[in-house]
Amino acid sequence: MSSLNLNLAQLDAARRECLQLVNQRAWVSAAAAAIPVPGLDVGADVAIMTRMIEQINEKFGLREQDVARLDEQTRQRLLVIITSIGSSLIGRYASKELIILALKRVGVRMASKQAAKFVPLLGTAIAAGVSYGAMRYLGNAHIEDCYRVLRQAIVEADFSA
Repeated sequence: MSSLNLNLAQLDAARRECLQLVNQRAWVSAAAAAIPVPGLDVGADVAIMTRMIEQINEKFGLREQDVARLDEQTRQRLLVIITSIGSSLIGRYASKELIILALKRVGVRMASKQAAKFVPLLGTAIAAGVSYGAMRYLGNAHIEDCYRVLRQAIVEADFSA
């Protein structure tokens, strides 16, 4: 679906679907964190986050190839909006490096998750909770970034029409 063919109702529906996706992926991340092998969950988080960002971008029509297909004026307007909110994950391929940068936004949580794994039983539960929270935080923040970009583009298009 092309991002500019969305109306506000469709945009709200895409947001709701993405919020459900993030919740599901956060549970998967928590399950991976519950496995008491230090470092395993970080690799899992990168893989989960990469796929989740791709799916969110696809749902909003903001994958790199979607943005590239827009006419020049629309693409430039959209890129200005993306830049103004400071997102590095919208309209770009979600590379491992970009995902790691996003995970660094919650770096203290991730470090405490690794340290917690060394505490028997309770540490595993803490690590799972931290992983769940970090994945939800990052996923939901990306959803809100995508939503804000498209909402602003829709509003601007309505005003210029």
